[in-house]
Amino acid sequence: MHHENAQPYLQIRNLTKKFGEFIALKDISIDIIENEFVCFLGPSGCGKTTLLRVIAGLDIQTYGSIIQAGKDISSLPPSERDFGIVFQSYALFPNLTITRNVAVGLENVGMPAPKVQHRVDELLELVGLVDQKDKYPAQLSGGQQQRVALARAMAISPGLLLLDEPLSALDAKVRSRLRHEIKELQRKFAVTTIMVTHDQEEALTMADRIVVMDNGIIEQVGKPEEIYRSPKTKFVADFVGTMNFLSATIVSNGTAKVGDVVLTCDTEDLPVGSSVMVAIRPEEINARNITNSDSNIVQIEVLHIEFLGSFCRVKLGGGDLKDVSLRADFSISLTRLLSIKVGLKLKVSLPSKLIRIYLTD
Repeated sequence: MHHENAQPYLQIRNLTKKFGEFIALKDISIDIIENEFVCFLGPSGCGKTTLLRVIAGLDIQTYGSIIQAGKDISSLPPSERDFGIVFQSYALFPNLTITRNVAVGLENVGMPAPKVQHRVDELLELVGLVDQKDKYPAQLSGGQQQRVALARAMAISPGLLLLDEPLSALDAKVRSRLRHEIKELQRKFAVTTIMVTHDQEEALTMADRIVVMDNGIIEQVGKPEEIYRSPKTKFVADFVGTMNFLSATIVSNGTAKVGDVVLTCDTEDLPVGSSVMVAIRPEEINARNITNSDSNIVQIEVLHIEFLGSFCRVKLGGGDLKDVSLRADFSISLTRLLSIKVGLKLKVSLPSKLIRIYLTD
């Protein structure tokens, strides 16, 4: 899917956007490959929506350039840029039928009526709404309205599809179904797509690559597994997924001390005495058949259990870690096997290969 040598479809170079004194985007550069599905992910106010709006020409950057399909579009108005957009509010025309909603853009570019009809039918077929075509938006569910908005955005076959938090107005069940649908449609349309979201699960399940943003800068760009498995910064580690952070001090090259426990881990050549955060994901803490060959064995006590359906999140503390606590995720079968209950003392291992280290801010 990802061709390292392919000419990028969208090249964003040194993009900076100021609103008065406030710097919303600071020197952003990124390449997006043709037909790629990219998510801009971050908390509200991180700059992701501004970046999308600048790509669309709805906001104009203070400096920097945007090249789309080899053409510099940096100063073109939105009407001269090649994109379709879906906002979180869908913005469908309430007084027009579904057919008319999808046809609007095509009529605006002067397509003859018979061709418009054919194209609209084709699009409604693709999004599975042919049988609803004479209804009005208010008669459709949120998920159906979302699909109409997608069909409308794709009507003029844009080179770029921009999605601004397209699923945030929907409830969880519909959202997870639509994630899959939008991804399928994106493949069918074979369109380069950028989606803005603050929902990490959405980004992890949908994106080919994720661009994690904070405070107007890009913290990390990578495939979902990379972002989750190897977060480059403490911000990414904290924002994507759940992470345990333990205050520690580097005691030698390859060991860090938390409470009374000396953990072996990759200390990345940081000087002895450095204050760091030792980070490990809850699902990476191992409590099954611990033997002396396991690394970083810790004696610990169960403080609290939270049942989360397919697994239990267990709060561990005391013992070797003193007043430091850890969250561990144990499968239901392991929870039963170990008879996990509050007050139980057990041994866990924090595998040294899975520990990451971040400098304390």
